[in-house]
Amino acid sequence: MGGLEPGDKALNFELKNANIIDGKILSSLDDIMGENGAVVLFECNHCPYVVGSIDRINNVAKFALENKLGFVGVNSNDAINYPDDSFEAMQKRAMKGMPYSYLHDEDQQVAKEWGAERTPEFYLINSNKIVVYRGRMDDSPKNPTNATTSELLDAINSLLSDESPITTRTDSIGCSIKWKV
Repeated sequence: MGGLEPGDKALNFELKNANIIDGKILSSLDDIMGENGAVVLFECNHCPYVVGSIDRINNVAKFALENKLGFVGVNSNDAINYPDDSFEAMQKRAMKGMPYSYLHDEDQQVAKEWGAERTPEFYLINSNKIVVYRGRMDDSPKNPTNATTSELLDAINSLLSDESPITTRTDSIGCSIKWKV
């Protein structure tokens, strides 16, 4: 394991936005931050674990935004070998409806700095930009009917209650980030 872990300060970024909600073509962590913090999600378009979680991801994003938490998706996959993850494909997905900004980490620097390994992988950060949770949304990203846990939502609710999450780190379940060679 590497990159950011619970207790670490989140690293800033500025990336091109495929889902221009706030009118900004480039979005940074500062732009995304809400009064209570933010959720940073590493995701992509083609991973079956992300596809199987889209409705739940959108629901968590709406819940976060309603509770003054920013929410952003970051796609770091190699778009040359995985054209479904190109910026243009990201824009097409965004046009179908996403309640959050969808950023393109074309040079994969943000994924490397943050230590993201899989899609989907979530980082919950508090208002001081400290990572308080890293890992999965739940234990069944492909099929919501099989989920028996809700680690991300539990961590968000703890943060909103001004408490430390009981679980601060889980291993994400999903496809590996597709690194450039």
